[in-house]
Amino acid sequence: MTQTSPSVAPTPDPAVPDALHTRLGAQPLPEGGTRFRLWTTRTSDVAVRVNGEAHAMSPQGGGLFELDLPVGAGARYLFLLGGVPTPDPYARFLPDGVHGEAEVTDLGAFEWKNTAWRGLPLAECVFYELHVGTFTPEGTYRAARERLPYLRDLGVTALQVMPLAAFAGERGWGYDGVALYAPFAPYGRPEELQAFVDAAHGLGMAVLLDVVYNHFGPDGNYLASYAPSYFTDRFQSAWGAGLDYAEPHMRRLVTGNARMWLRDYRFDGLRLDATQAMTDDSEVHILRELAHEVHKLGGTHLLLAEDHRNLPTLVTEDGLDGIWSDDFHHEVRVTLTGEREGYYHGYLGGAADLAHTIRRGWRYEGQHWDVRGEEHLRGHPSDPLEAPAFVYCIQNHDQVGNQPTGQRLNAHPGVTPAEFRGASTLLLTLPMTPLLFQGQEWAASTPFQFFSDHAGDLGRAVSEGRRREFAYFSGFSGEDVPDPQAEETFLRSKLNWDERAQGEHAQTLALYRELLALRRSDPVLANRKRGALSTGHDGDVLWVKTETGRGVRLLLWNLGEGSVRVEGVSLPFARPEHPLLHSEGRRPLAPGALPDLGPGEALLLGAGA
Repeated sequence: MTQTSPSVAPTPDPAVPDALHTRLGAQPLPEGGTRFRLWTTRTSDVAVRVNGEAHAMSPQGGGLFELDLPVGAGARYLFLLGGVPTPDPYARFLPDGVHGEAEVTDLGAFEWKNTAWRGLPLAECVFYELHVGTFTPEGTYRAARERLPYLRDLGVTALQVMPLAAFAGERGWGYDGVALYAPFAPYGRPEELQAFVDAAHGLGMAVLLDVVYNHFGPDGNYLASYAPSYFTDRFQSAWGAGLDYAEPHMRRLVTGNARMWLRDYRFDGLRLDATQAMTDDSEVHILRELAHEVHKLGGTHLLLAEDHRNLPTLVTEDGLDGIWSDDFHHEVRVTLTGEREGYYHGYLGGAADLAHTIRRGWRYEGQHWDVRGEEHLRGHPSDPLEAPAFVYCIQNHDQVGNQPTGQRLNAHPGVTPAEFRGASTLLLTLPMTPLLFQGQEWAASTPFQFFSDHAGDLGRAVSEGRRREFAYFSGFSGEDVPDPQAEETFLRSKLNWDERAQGEHAQTLALYRELLALRRSDPVLANRKRGALSTGHDGDVLWVKTETGRGVRLLLWNLGEGSVRVEGVSLPFARPEHPLLHSEGRRPLAPGALPDLGPGEALLLGAGA
């Protein structure tokens, strides 16, 4: 165990997770009033300013200070460290932003309606990733809540909400959060977020939250003002100082934050951002402790890792439930676009490589990786993992927003509508856990661009850095890249809900509804065992077969440039003859009347139940 600061908090009662006597920040007391509590190694001159009046806080030993005051929810406060007003990094709500006063918030006051909800197993999840600020024109929890019946009717069973922890400015993706316990105020109040989750549960949908425990944003992080030992120079993150998970307070900040989202807001799980960047030299890695803390809460709580290392041990040893498997996305994108820039250089694309990646779960299982100057062996065999542990997508916020202009896959000039619908058919007929990105179901025309709202020199540096980052992309110059700081970049990224009923958008939406209904009702496609899955190809035609005691389902996807006769596709088994779904909606579908497959088109065939 790494040596840490001798100033540590008292050992919490293991029977009371994140108990009142260990929480930092402002906690309403059951008997009335509020307890203000902080930990600092910077000074012994500590006070809290509540509703404009300063009160000295009492030392409790080990750098802890606390004070009970007869104020309740709604009171505004700041801590004073050596007389300097300092925002509370454990604040439960920051209505005026990360540099302002916090509001005392009673998260236990919300009256939950759907108290019988216990979550969903990963095998039943169809994820829909959404960004609250751009999901609706209003960009609020309340407006997003009004769209939930649409998502339920579409066939979505689980939402994945992009990060909500408070960050500087009025808009952003959320990955530069600095006050992890305070939901971002421009989206709405804490009780409105609770109402959003409650409404989703009432419609039978789970809600997961994207959280960032690998770094803090560049503006508004006040932790070091309280104690420098939250951070370490033993290692660095890609975004700055390394977080010292061996320091008990940093460790408790992370585990307590996870418990808050799951307990007080009743999220059904967490998506952990960039877990490969969570370097920890403790005896028990922070990921393993997080899994233990989350799963002992009861009910069904899921932990998903975004991690490009292809490590099955994240599930089998650390106890997480699933992993975003980017290899599938990258193979699909390279297949359809031919792009080989950046990390896409490590993928070949085509029917053969797609078949291999699906069969093995991911492409890299220990092969040599040489992209952008990185040379190392990457990944391990995924044999211990069942299909639901792989979260597959053909679009997500990163893969869209980190294109130079935030261009969606369906808007790429090299991708036809038929190819996009074929890729969608593949995604939703596999036993892996699918994830859709907001608007994907109707092939939204709106981009999802990188946007932020940083002031002064930081804002200029973000804009310039973005231009430099993409200057090397073929066909682009730095001037082509939208300015992240411009409000129109944010507004341009909002979904246009009116286009759903128009042309190709309506046709794509109809396909998604049919696919999600089939995924839910078909007795063979409902199987989530990798042992039932086999893949292969005949030239440019990818085939994926699922076979169980209930029957056989065969997907054929034409990745070539010309039409293909289904009867002419060579298969190492007897072809099922009953057409179940054609990605272009070709009708009628009847035995013995198999349609030709045009470029990009997919056909699902069946035999048995």
